[in-house]
Amino acid sequence: APTFGSIHRCVDNAVAGYTPNVVVVGGGLTGGNAALEVCRLAPDAHVTLISSETHLPYQRPPLSKGFLRGTEPFEAALVAPRSEYERLGIDLMLGRTVEKLEPEKKQIRLEGDEVIPYDRMLIATGGRNRRLRSPGADRKGVLDLRTVEDSQRIQAAARAGRRAVVIGLGFIGCEVTASLRMLGVEVTAIDPGRAPLGRVLGPEVGGVIAALHQSHGVQLILGDGVDRLEGGERVERVVTKSGRQFECDFVVAGIGIEPEVELLRAAGARISNGVEVDEYCRTSLPDVYAAGDIADHAHPIFGRIRVEHYNNAEKQGRAAAASLLDRGSPYDYVHSFWSDQFDQSLEYVGFAKEWDSITVEGSLPDRDFIVRYLRGGKLLAAAAMGRGGDPESDEPGELKSIANQIRAGRSS
Repeated sequence: APTFGSIHRCVDNAVAGYTPNVVVVGGGLTGGNAALEVCRLAPDAHVTLISSETHLPYQRPPLSKGFLRGTEPFEAALVAPRSEYERLGIDLMLGRTVEKLEPEKKQIRLEGDEVIPYDRMLIATGGRNRRLRSPGADRKGVLDLRTVEDSQRIQAAARAGRRAVVIGLGFIGCEVTASLRMLGVEVTAIDPGRAPLGRVLGPEVGGVIAALHQSHGVQLILGDGVDRLEGGERVERVVTKSGRQFECDFVVAGIGIEPEVELLRAAGARISNGVEVDEYCRTSLPDVYAAGDIADHAHPIFGRIRVEHYNNAEKQGRAAAASLLDRGSPYDYVHSFWSDQFDQSLEYVGFAKEWDSITVEGSLPDRDFIVRYLRGGKLLAAAAMGRGGDPESDEPGELKSIANQIRAGRSS
């Protein structure tokens, strides 16, 4: 038996008058891009996009930045306007929940027992927020961020002069912290690590992020965790494991996501750090593909990895669309992402879960640098601020050159 789902010649059949029936489950950036790409590649395909959210597919990065601060309208975050889905003939089923995937029958069941058949299925259900487990986390005023409604709730709470505690200093925590400060909120940010984003960027670049936040008035509490949240009906203070107390008007938890793989797990798909897919985005279930935040994909350079960033969601959604039409190529994208905090933008290219050395070009204190991450002398990734260019730009730049070096497997 094949390790991953078998391929039936969907496109060859289309030439003989067969119209492939493609169902996309998940209405985020990955699912939206995939549905649009299927229709552009195979105009005769019948595409249904099913989303538990009531909105058209949208991009999430603005939710912690421009949309949260009120400088960008929600419409600007849409993957495409409604008219584009209508033009391409995509059936939108918004605000609907898929309750069961039945691969042996090639169908899914929605709430109310409605059955939707498919020839090819793409699951792009993304992730759900990890919930804060500390005592008192169920009090009012304890917020998190994943959806546009979440962002609106934070925006409503973020009045100038109010006090917030942000728990977790990954990308969402750092970006929300920056946006809250830019809105005039007093922010205390707590993280058990030695530096913000230390797990991804290391203590050197994490130290730059820490200094940036402190220069804008953020009170950073590092190397400490949350013990409990106190108050009445609403949260009033956060108490850390070391016993420090921080009064607040609201809390935002940014402690990461978990891939939403229950549908696939129940259907028998191979699950590890997400759902395992091969280089063509195929799961272990026949004719079922997966992409985006849930996909633990086989990468020719980095091995099996799962990536939770915008650029991957966009590109892997399109790659999966091509693959499920039998027009795909191995997905070997050298990953990149960015993070805007205050007046600075951090760019990153490659993927380094572990490294044994770095090189620094430029100045970390001046926020003008490129840091390269290496293991055994092999270049895996680079982070940059103030220089290096955009690795996704058509224009030449040092980060783009570094991406090519990583692809070629060269040392620095």
